[in-house]
Amino acid sequence: MQPIQNALVVFYQLFTIVGLPGAFGFSIIAITVTVRLILHPFFKQQMHTTRKMQELKPHLDKLSKKHKNDAKKLQQEQMRLYREAGVNPATGCLFAIIQIPLFIGLYQTLQLFLKHDEGGKLVKQINDNLYSTYLNIRSIDPNFFGFNLASSPAQNGIWYYYLVPVVTGALQYLQTKYMMPASASATGGSASGGKAAEGKPTKSTSEKSSMADDFQKAMGTQMKYFFPVMIGYFSYTLPLGLSVYWNVFSIFSIIQHIHINKSKDTGLQLQIK
Repeated sequence: MQPIQNALVVFYQLFTIVGLPGAFGFSIIAITVTVRLILHPFFKQQMHTTRKMQELKPHLDKLSKKHKNDAKKLQQEQMRLYREAGVNPATGCLFAIIQIPLFIGLYQTLQLFLKHDEGGKLVKQINDNLYSTYLNIRSIDPNFFGFNLASSPAQNGIWYYYLVPVVTGALQYLQTKYMMPASASATGGSASGGKAAEGKPTKSTSEKSSMADDFQKAMGTQMKYFFPVMIGYFSYTLPLGLSVYWNVFSIFSIIQHIHINKSKDTGLQLQIK
């Protein structure tokens, strides 16, 4: 947490020196963008892996049918398919693993800075964690263009504060929408639905496929609608400074998704042996 605290104070001191209004709010924006830029290579790799895994799914479904009675052969063919596509499924989790300690540190830092300071104890605690006395701060001004970043909409009660949870939930909805992979029907259909050459699926196979699809749709719906509502509620109850962080993170994620998706590779040309 200390490196993030020091980085936040550096931005705060810099913006204060140049006389930028709402220096603390802009410091939160700057530290959030910095963390996102650091994570961008891992995020980009995750996006490419997710897209390729989505393109591979029909081929993997065909392999599962073809070698359903030979687990060893199925595993070998799956690994061959991954090699041909240049995909390592494990890298899809890398972004999530790396971002966890950074986000926890950033969240804890913002919580510390946004606490009510009684008798200067908070400022002293922050200064004790700084790498140099040159960075020491005397106070924190939480005002950001008419908003008190240390206050929550639930505490404040001013009407325009209630707009923040709405915006936060809407941005989270857009981010989730962009992150969710397209359904099988949108990417050419699943392997089980199509050609007579593949053979008519058995009742058991159809039931399993239907259950898997229903579960995936239910999870997708939950992520698409429930999660934004939950984040919006947190934005209503927690200090606005955390909403600034969350909204900047969501906007940056949406921009990254749009930019990366513009450079889509052509479809994978693979054969099932």
